[in-house]
Amino acid sequence: MIEPHGGTLINKALPKLEKEKIIEEAHEFISIKVNKSKWKEIKNISYGVFSPLEGFMNQNEMLNVLEHMYLENNIAWPIPIILDVSTAEIKDLKIDDNLLLISLSGKPLALLNIEDIYEYDKKYFAQKVYGTLNSSHPGVKKVINQKDSLVGGEIFLIDELPSEFPELDLKPIETRVLFKTKKWDQVVAFQTRNPPHLGHEYVQKAALTFKDGLFINPVIGKKKPGDFLDIVIIEAYKTLIDNYFPENRVVMSTFETEMRYAGPKEAIFHAIARKNFGCDYIIIGRDHAGVGDFYGPYEAHEIFRHFPDLEIEPLFFRSFSRCNICNSVVNDKICPHPQKDHTFFSGTKIRDLIKSGKKPTPDIMRPEVAEVILKYKNPFC
Repeated sequence: MIEPHGGTLINKALPKLEKEKIIEEAHEFISIKVNKSKWKEIKNISYGVFSPLEGFMNQNEMLNVLEHMYLENNIAWPIPIILDVSTAEIKDLKIDDNLLLISLSGKPLALLNIEDIYEYDKKYFAQKVYGTLNSSHPGVKKVINQKDSLVGGEIFLIDELPSEFPELDLKPIETRVLFKTKKWDQVVAFQTRNPPHLGHEYVQKAALTFKDGLFINPVIGKKKPGDFLDIVIIEAYKTLIDNYFPENRVVMSTFETEMRYAGPKEAIFHAIARKNFGCDYIIIGRDHAGVGDFYGPYEAHEIFRHFPDLEIEPLFFRSFSRCNICNSVVNDKICPHPQKDHTFFSGTKIRDLIKSGKKPTPDIMRPEVAEVILKYKNPFC
């Protein structure tokens, strides 16, 4: 099985007695409340989804990632993982202090040993991560609205918030054991933030034809307005898997994180996370993790050339469509017929159909999947 990124699967969960002691003494620590999105980062660090990270980045690490897309130890990492704080929150803190990270309701979640407290240039940060300062980009907007300082340091997990889909909340140590139990030597990951149409099913089954197992890993977390609700994505995929995939060839588990819409850099980020889950390959389609027209359609393919040491291998899929002459889903490498004879899988068109209460036709989406989506009065964020 493929090794975790950096060679070691990180686990920052404290032993039971240490957790209990910190909870008893919680009133003695300075605490900062973290929202649900930040909690998901704490969780992903703690259980190794973000291996080899062991905490939030200090200034040198953050700058190295922004400038080179590598950690200081020369391990590939494309997007900084940071904890933003206000001036008021850090006024009584100093290096080597322990900071308690608590939920919005006051539940102790993690202890952070402060290694660095620093300010940062939000415009530089946004430009480096997203390649633009256009405020219509959701990632840029998020950075500009972040707090003005950052705290870096190692974290130690105390307690968890409940998962939105506990039956699908598999951690890397669990997926790795599961893949071994299934005797899958080669596992291909599929990243998604949408319900499946026939084009998605086509690339999944094309990859599965040559590999042992398929790991469908939808992003569960904050998305931009107009994206599909998490529950809709999950229920749609359950229906597809139950009706159109063979048993014991597919595992679905959630990736609890927010969409960053960072295009090519997020493609690398997604690959690293799936490598930590135990996947050998990841499907990278057209405009992976893109938004609007901010990235070229195949920039997410091209960026992998700069990371020959990544180990997890991308499986690139270009455009795919349904050819009315071939009477099947095809891609531009295997079909000779002109575009006028093709039905293209447009996420925008599918959304427009659903918003108007119309059912996507069977040549675009499985009827059972469409019915799942349409049972929700408003399936969008």
